[in-house]
Amino acid sequence: MRLALVLALGLLSGCPAHAGDLPDLTITPGAINPDVTQDNIAQTICVKGWTKTIRPPEAYTTALKLKQLRDEGATDMDPRHYEEDHDISLELAGHPTDPRNLWPEAYAGAWGARVKDRVENRLHREVCAGRLSLREAQRMISEDWIAAYERYFPTTATR
Repeated sequence: MRLALVLALGLLSGCPAHAGDLPDLTITPGAINPDVTQDNIAQTICVKGWTKTIRPPEAYTTALKLKQLRDEGATDMDPRHYEEDHDISLELAGHPTDPRNLWPEAYAGAWGARVKDRVENRLHREVCAGRLSLREAQRMISEDWIAAYERYFPTTATR
């Protein structure tokens, strides 16, 4: 179902999206930070610089990235070509260290890591402005971040 949706999005947008552009939900279903709730976002995720206080060390994410690339049988094993990305971003109260919330996301491609960063930041702004619930933003980014991107950036989507 998800693959069909991703392929349909790619055909409709004129920019091919591939299954590899989204994390495999059986491996990376996402995990939330239990310390962050809708009631305390003004003291947590909506505080400038808060994510720096919970971001895992690079040694942890690099080791996990290499393990995941091996486990997935990646043809490109160069860790510099990937961001160890949070499926549910820290800005949206994703769990900082749970491997179910981290995956090696390629920088290359139309739907690479830097594109996802843009929609993560937009959803964060929507949550902090009260226009979107934290739970809904988490669902959107975890289920299909490409669809969320196209919702918020319909005329500037990478094509």
